[in-house]
Formats: sequence, C-alpha cells, structure tokens
Amino acid sequence: MIRVGLIADTHGLLRPAAVDFLRGCERIIHAGDIGSAALLEHLRELAPVVAVRGNNDLGVELAGLPETAELQIGQMRLYVLHDLKQLAIDPRAAGVDIVISGHSHRPLVDEREGVLYVNPGSAGRRRFKLPIGVGELLIDGREVMPRVVELDG
Repeated sequence: MIRVGLIADTHGLLRPAAVDFLRGCERIIHAGDIGSAALLEHLRELAPVVAVRGNNDLGVELAGLPETAELQIGQMRLYVLHDLKQLAIDPRAAGVDIVISGHSHRPLVDEREGVLYVNPGSAGRRRFKLPIGVGELLIDGREVMPRVVELDG
C-alpha cells in the first residue's frame, strides 16, 4: 500500500497539524497556491514532492513550477492541476485514474465516469467559513482509498 499526501492552497502557511498528517507519506502532492519555495523545501523533508503552480504563485521562486503534472504511482495514473475549471484534457480518454486539484478551498472526493476527483481543500489561512483540510490517497494496486481530513483551525 502506498500512502500519498495531498495538500493545496497553503498560501505560505504550513500548519503543524498538516505536517503531522503528512508525516509517513511516501509522496506528497501540492495542488498549487503554495506561497513560497521554503514551504516546498519543508515538505520535501517529509517525502518527495510533486507541486504545480497556482494562480497566486506569481513570484520568481515558484515560476519554474509546471501548471500541470502527470505521474504514475503504483498502477494509478494521476493528473495534478490547481483549478479544476481549467482541466484541458479528457482524463478518461487520456488514461488518467485520479485528478488532483485545489483552488476552490472546498474539499472534494467525487467519481465521474470512472475517474476519481480529489481536492483536499485549503491547508492555509481560513477563507470564509470553509474548513482547513488535507488529504491522502491509499493506493493498493488498482484500488484507491481517498480521504480528506479537516484540521483544527
């Protein structure tokens, strides 16, 4: 079983509770609006990180990040982007099993046409009355167990 940590919309704030949750993951995916390269370095101390640039990642230090990323974890193909509304591929036709996004600050676990969509919510500063959250994927062959967890604000 492979444990993949999911985090998004940190906006420069890496909460200790988020770090605790991500500890022990074999990979971490950050779905954008990171806020600083230092935050990514801290996450890399926990596990290898795949990160995409969000609409607020405008500084030079994050300019080299891609807008999307595709990766294979075990038998699952993942596609990562910040804003799900900007999804420019047909995931099912592209052979993607899981789409990871951020941007909305709203946690989401939804399956559509055989593709799993996951947004861990925002792990940064609270926005409106939305929860503070992180997520994980437990991948075992072709089986995936997604989970989004609300953190204390």
